[in-house]
Amino acid sequence: MKSQYIKKPPSEDHEDFPAMEAVTLTPVGIVCSEIKEPMLRANEDGLSLEEHREKVETHRDRVNAMVSEIIIDPALSGILDGIEGFSHILVLYWPHLVPRERRNLQKVHPMGRKDIPKQGIFATCSPARPNPVLVTAVKLIERKKNILRVQGLEAVDGSPVLDIKPYNPGYYQVEDPILPDWMKKLLKEE
Repeated sequence: MKSQYIKKPPSEDHEDFPAMEAVTLTPVGIVCSEIKEPMLRANEDGLSLEEHREKVETHRDRVNAMVSEIIIDPALSGILDGIEGFSHILVLYWPHLVPRERRNLQKVHPMGRKDIPKQGIFATCSPARPNPVLVTAVKLIERKKNILRVQGLEAVDGSPVLDIKPYNPGYYQVEDPILPDWMKKLLKEE
């Protein structure tokens, strides 16, 4: 299938890169969470941790155990039907506290760690991205009408929810993923 926007491959210097239409998203719901401020902040230097590094592990444990609610717009009647048959869901949300001027970062030290070389934004899970859509796999505890109670969602209170998908290991699970050494280091420290 040919793209309606790209008529020919763009040149390496990008002078032929086509103009694209803006995409407008309408939230389907909102997150209600104990988390009131993001742990990771985008600033003029890249990323910084708002908490001391030794608190990161405590934060991770707290998030993994924390129960949040996702309130879906009641006007979307029926959109959640059948979701309760899944133990886990993917929540796509917008980190609304990332200022627009911080979405132009192209490289950052992952997790604000200066001991890790800068990486391109798309090689990180940084919330400071051109289109800051974040995704988290969470445990679905229960559904009550238009409210989902979930465990393990790191979204800040008030984050707009853009989409929800059922976690399907046939689609999302990969065998033997390869990670760069800096990511392995971060995961080991969690």
